[in-house]
Amino acid sequence: MLKDKLFLKGLMLDAIGMLTVGIPVIGPFLDILWAPFAARKMREMYPGRNGKLASAIVFIEEILPLTDIIPTFTLMYIYTFVFKKEPEQKVRTIEVESY
Repeated sequence: MLKDKLFLKGLMLDAIGMLTVGIPVIGPFLDILWAPFAARKMREMYPGRNGKLASAIVFIEEILPLTDIIPTFTLMYIYTFVFKKEPEQKVRTIEVESY
């Protein structure tokens, strides 16, 4: 369930970030406001070292012109839940004798 919410929230944030491309003249100035917000949201959604790195990447992507079409939140979701699957932990049974 958490994965579904992260995916939908990421799609929404990517869509909002891409909207500024369609606003002539004002769009680039809106990116100046959107970039720190998007970076903070990325850090909240993906805690830890990977989240901090993704936060920096989304900030740079949003602040640079003509890069708004990159779906950074969606790419982070794919990296986290598709490509970087955590190895399954083996369950080890310990037998205990009772006296």
